[in-house]
Amino acid sequence: MSAATAGCGACSPMCLGIPGRVVDCPEGADLGQVEVAGVVREINLSLLDGPFVPGEYVLIHSGFALERMSRERAADALAFFGAEL
Repeated sequence: MSAATAGCGACSPMCLGIPGRVVDCPEGADLGQVEVAGVVREINLSLLDGPFVPGEYVLIHSGFALERMSRERAADALAFFGAEL
């Protein structure tokens, strides 16, 4: 039994997300081009309300953008991984 299923109050399940910078997203499209660690990838943005502006940051998990992020919050998250904007 894991700590998450045992009801450990100090432990909680979590997913690993990484910030990405929106490069391009045609209006009304579900997929957009997002830069992650210097590599542009196709990311599904349909879980968030658009439109998306090039340069804004999103939190990505398993190819899906889960939330919008400020530049400062994205920089803090990337610093945790030893990377920079």
